[in-house]
Amino acid sequence: MEITEVRVAVREPMGRPGAEELRSGERRLKAYVTLTFDHCFVVRNIKIIDGKNGLFVAMPSHKPKVPCGQCHFKNDAGGRFCSQCGGALAAPPRDVVGGPSGAEPAEAQAHRDIAHPITAEFRQYLQEKVLEAYEAERARSSRHHAENASAHS
Repeated sequence: MEITEVRVAVREPMGRPGAEELRSGERRLKAYVTLTFDHCFVVRNIKIIDGKNGLFVAMPSHKPKVPCGQCHFKNDAGGRFCSQCGGALAAPPRDVVGGPSGAEPAEAQAHRDIAHPITAEFRQYLQEKVLEAYEAERARSSRHHAENASAHS
């Protein structure tokens, strides 16, 4: 499988007013990426995050939902009360939360990948292509900002 297109939307503040007011998680999120595979399959909402050991690629994910026992509204797993009616939600067992693949540790349930590489080789290939495109887009954006700044002075 070949990555045939990488689109990067850089999210860095780059000197924007109010950039210092961003929350910690917002400062760590550097870009959103859309990948096209073999000109026929698209994966959106891939994130580039600045982690403790440098940049890494986070695959699209979602928070698992649990229904309220009273109104059946779907709430984020781990919540204590329903966001719709305020009723108490049933607490999952302390050490295990059930998932489609059986019992999984509760920590692993904070977010579940929607799509992800299965092999280490493909993960490495994907990460290299995404980070190369990110660096190229940052360089292009920096040049663009520098050209605009010099044109306005």
